[in-house]
Amino acid sequence: MKNQLKILKILFNTIALFSLTASISFCNAQSLSTSYRSKQNINNDWLYLENDSQNLSNIKMATNWVNINLPHTWNFEDVTDLVPGYRRSASWYKKSIIFNTIDENKLYQLYFEGANITTKVYVNGYDAGGHIGGYIGFMIDITDYIKNGENEILVRVDNSYNPEIIPSQKSDFFIYGGITRDLWLETVAKTHISNIKISTPKVSAKRASLKINVSIDNLTDPNNLLLKAILKDPQGNVVATKILKTFSSNSEIDFFEIKNPQLWDTTTPNLYSISVSLVKSTTILDEIKDVVGFRWFEFKDHGPFYLNGKRLLLRGTHRHEEHAGVGAAMSNKQHRADMESIKEMGANFVRLAHYPQDPEIYKACDELGLLVWDEIPWCRGGVGNDVWKTNTKNLLKEMITQNYNHPSIIIWSLGNEMYWLPDFEDGDNIKKMNAFLTDLNDLSHQLDPSRKTAIRKYYEGANIVDVFSPSIWSGWYSGSYKSYKKAIDIYKKEYKHFLHAEYGGSSHVGRHTENPITGEGQIKSDGWEEAIVQTDVSNIAQMGDWSENYIVDLFDWHLRVSESDPNFVGNIQWAFKDFGTPLRPENDIPYMNQKGLVDREGKPKDAYYVFKSYWAKKPFAYIESHTWTEREGPENTPRTISVYSNCNKVTFYHNGKKLSQKQRDISKFPASGLTWDINFFEGENELVAMGVSENGEKVTDTLIVNYRYKKNEAAKDLKLSYRKLNNGNYLVTATATDKNGMRCLNYEDRVYFQCLSGGKTKKNQGTPTGSESIKMANGQASIEVIPNNIQNLEMMVINQSFKGTYLTIKK
Repeated sequence: MKNQLKILKILFNTIALFSLTASISFCNAQSLSTSYRSKQNINNDWLYLENDSQNLSNIKMATNWVNINLPHTWNFEDVTDLVPGYRRSASWYKKSIIFNTIDENKLYQLYFEGANITTKVYVNGYDAGGHIGGYIGFMIDITDYIKNGENEILVRVDNSYNPEIIPSQKSDFFIYGGITRDLWLETVAKTHISNIKISTPKVSAKRASLKINVSIDNLTDPNNLLLKAILKDPQGNVVATKILKTFSSNSEIDFFEIKNPQLWDTTTPNLYSISVSLVKSTTILDEIKDVVGFRWFEFKDHGPFYLNGKRLLLRGTHRHEEHAGVGAAMSNKQHRADMESIKEMGANFVRLAHYPQDPEIYKACDELGLLVWDEIPWCRGGVGNDVWKTNTKNLLKEMITQNYNHPSIIIWSLGNEMYWLPDFEDGDNIKKMNAFLTDLNDLSHQLDPSRKTAIRKYYEGANIVDVFSPSIWSGWYSGSYKSYKKAIDIYKKEYKHFLHAEYGGSSHVGRHTENPITGEGQIKSDGWEEAIVQTDVSNIAQMGDWSENYIVDLFDWHLRVSESDPNFVGNIQWAFKDFGTPLRPENDIPYMNQKGLVDREGKPKDAYYVFKSYWAKKPFAYIESHTWTEREGPENTPRTISVYSNCNKVTFYHNGKKLSQKQRDISKFPASGLTWDINFFEGENELVAMGVSENGEKVTDTLIVNYRYKKNEAAKDLKLSYRKLNNGNYLVTATATDKNGMRCLNYEDRVYFQCLSGGKTKKNQGTPTGSESIKMANGQASIEVIPNNIQNLEMMVINQSFKGTYLTIKK
């Protein structure tokens, strides 16, 4: 009862302090209020104006504002529509906030978790401040501009092309414009704790030390001021308390002897909590809280990686910040879902490519046990002018300062492919590049001596940073995937701390072949270096079939090599999720980089299960492939079926008949030896795989395959069919058929969908069922359609060969 009264009192004081309009969200999960500090999420009920004017008077006179909620980007669809280019310009956001009472002893601030790329904030017509650069948080103090009553907040955000701000226009990802992350209204006492910087100078299994640097703003009278720090273990028990007098705006709190610390690692990510209070007499003036993870790590020279004194193979992937339908304006739930899926796959490492990401990502990595490579967006474009250098250094400072306390982070990356395609004259000058990279490296170590620096694919700077990743794209941009071991054996010797980032290839969901391409006899098999211009070399990326089968084999080979090498640091697959890119307009799904293990909505492809078979702990079995249920071939011609599983033993059944039980052995390829040769019957075939884990737990997977002995002839027609989805929409499917009406399993040409009336297609999603232009997968392509339920739904599909097929769905 006392606790309930206390909570009610706090809420009452908060509401009395300032009453906000309905545009402010008081969601408990996103709000923090005390008598001395308040933080309110203000994502809801904004107005948006697509206008690039810089004239405040013109903007105030505008009448065509539209209602939106944050996060928001104006590029949520135009990046993946069929029109070349996307909007690189400015827009405005507007909101009214009502303050009934303004406390003169408080500061009022707007905290943006991220806005791309440059931002200006106006309060009641006054310029309150701004920020240069995207992908990172910033604070705007609005105290001097607000008044009792209604206050107008105007925010101008601009993602126009600007070579003086990284990332380069030539990067292989979209630069989304807008307020792409959460926005908060914060109040603090004028004298308040602005930051705590947490370090763990000494950590072992037996003892650890903790150092907290505390920064206090507006400290005018230090008399009778105390700092109180309370450290609690992961179970919530108080471990230690420190109280000291403070005499300046910067203080240090030390815990020298924390016995038997519960270590943070990738399997048990133990998090302590720390609270630091600023106290005068017995009154708390301010308090700030954070988490602490005790861990230590080491990259052995020319050898493996160690975490807390034990060898850990880094099992990684990359993560871009975007999702179907919303672009970069993802919700926290969507951010968290990405990281949980990565962890479920069994990964213990993630490279955040190619920019700092939403605060929810770092929080998730801390809590889930994912080591992090954090990266500034110096991605291509070379070195720039003095303004460019200042902006780039500022972004590095902001990234390290804001993310410093996260125990998951072990690497600050200073760039990726930086010398490619310079934006400035002489921007790829090696001497200039190395001088600036050295400045960044020194700055990073000055700001944080405890972590490593890294770059990827800039060989001339490999010895400047602590960790280097060369380019190895065996089996995709160069050579055969069978050259992978040769590549890593060379680079392990050449680079003191070598970590392989980026490998993989594209796959189109549902595309399969009985004979995956290997490139043998068509490519130089020993190569592995990616060329800037792909026409300079023959590679699988150009001639490959983009089938899920080939990519499964490629990843299987890479993982078999990495998992068997006791001296290998580890590798980082590119990329976890399909993402949008302006550089790939002709891909099977236009403007999509389809190298993901999951599609742009997060739905797993076959390759996801290959990684699970090597990395995941929870027992599972997966028959390759659930998107390959229609197959053909001659009678009495065995087809090899692979089962990807992390179980020791797997038994396989065909139409109820047990074939055999096999032992998983990662020295065997493919599928660690879990393969069976099947003579399919014509018609329906039931395949069942049953795995047994070490502790005797059983898991099963079932797949129904329709098989035919007769090969289809050339495609003569496109046919449309539909089925109603649980959400009330329709999935309209186009099927290429021959003169006998058989599905043409070898037809892969592009088709175009259009809704003529009665609804609209769910287009511009960049997904296998969310693009009006898409290449077929084994003679089929689909699109989701939203009916208006007023008139009949009329659909059309066309391409160059078939001038139009129509379908009517009656309401």
